[in-house]
Amino acid sequence: MQIRNTFIPPIGIQKLNTENKSRTTNTNFADHLQEAIKNDTNLTISKHAKTRIEQRNIEISSEDWKKISEKVTEAKQMGVNESLVLLDHAALIVSAKNQTVITAMDRSETNSQIFTNINGTIII
Repeated sequence: MQIRNTFIPPIGIQKLNTENKSRTTNTNFADHLQEAIKNDTNLTISKHAKTRIEQRNIEISSEDWKKISEKVTEAKQMGVNESLVLLDHAALIVSAKNQTVITAMDRSETNSQIFTNINGTIII
């Protein structure tokens, strides 16, 4: 018995599904996020943080994103690994070590929260 490695071409032309399946997103959040990225911030926003920002309708201006990025970089140089970033209307947990926003919440939610594994706080 002999086994041969021969190629069997498909019959006919196969059509690729090129339909664009874009999801509807909150354009306000998407606009702010794009602004933040355009302003050359060094921050990455995790999938979890994006979801929380959308769910909680948190709006952070591109100017605030830039301030957050600058302060997180400064905190990293001071040896901070994980930081709590407090804004007037929001609170973020940010990994200064890898420049990533881990989660976000409305400032009113922070009244009864205990934050652990944080070794720095940034108030903007």
